[in-house]
Formats: sequence, structure tokens, C-alpha cells
Amino acid sequence: MAKVLAVCVSEQKGTQKHPVPQAEFRPDHGIVGDAHAGNWHRQVSLLGIESVRKVQGKINFPLEAGAFAENLLTEGITLYELPVGTRLSIGPVLAEVTQIGKECHQGCAIRQLTGDCVMPREGIFVKVLTAGTVRPGDPISVAGGSGTGNPPR
Repeated sequence: MAKVLAVCVSEQKGTQKHPVPQAEFRPDHGIVGDAHAGNWHRQVSLLGIESVRKVQGKINFPLEAGAFAENLLTEGITLYELPVGTRLSIGPVLAEVTQIGKECHQGCAIRQLTGDCVMPREGIFVKVLTAGTVRPGDPISVAGGSGTGNPPR
């Protein structure tokens, strides 16, 4: 079963995200209190622990949850293979995949420390469709139905 391993937020853009016990997800907004929330297509970011392990194996220090600026660290689902428009049930929340990967900026701290940042290749972004509180341990599954398609990158 796929699940949420960690829920992470940052109060200001440009700072590393840190784990929190739970987060309130709001439709057309994202995570309440997260600096990247707003009415746009990249409301919440997800990254699999499987992707983090690819980088972890190349370095000699631990990578904590939130190190890649992900809001949700997941396990058991290959996120980057999900097509844009896929709907996910994340605990009580329904979300829609809006983007796979992203351009990494030149000042990426993880890339500077490790020589690689997996988020641009294997992280995904979703917009929140229904409200709810997400916690570590919540199940993740592909929900029925399809979304609206590709937003601008």
C-alpha cells in the first residue's frame, strides 16, 4: 500500500521545508501555512522515498524529509509515471496531478551538496480538489476519473 511518510512545509520561500505532524489541505490553495500555496497549478509537491534513496546512496550524510522541498514524502507509488490529470486520494484529500518534474534553479542547495537533485525529474505537483487534513501514514491511491489536462509549465 502506498502511503505518506512525511508532511513538510516552509513558512517562507527559499527555506528548506520541515516535517509537521499534519497539514490542512484547502481546495484551490494547497497546504495552509506553506509558502508555496496559492491558486496555481503547483500547490503541493510530492516526492517518493524511492527517489530520495537514489541520491542518498551517493552521499555520506542523511537527507531529511523536506530536503528536496517536497510537501509530501511518499512510499510505494511511482509518482513520476502518473500522467498529468491523474487524481490521487491522499488520506481524506482528493488532488489532481498537474505537473511532472520542474526546472531546477542554479542555486539549488541539494544539487550543490550532492551533485544531483532528483526533484526536477521525479517529483510531481498537484492541485487540491477537496479539503482535509493529511498526516504521515495516510494511504495514497489513484482515484477514479480524469482531470482537466496539462497546465502551462
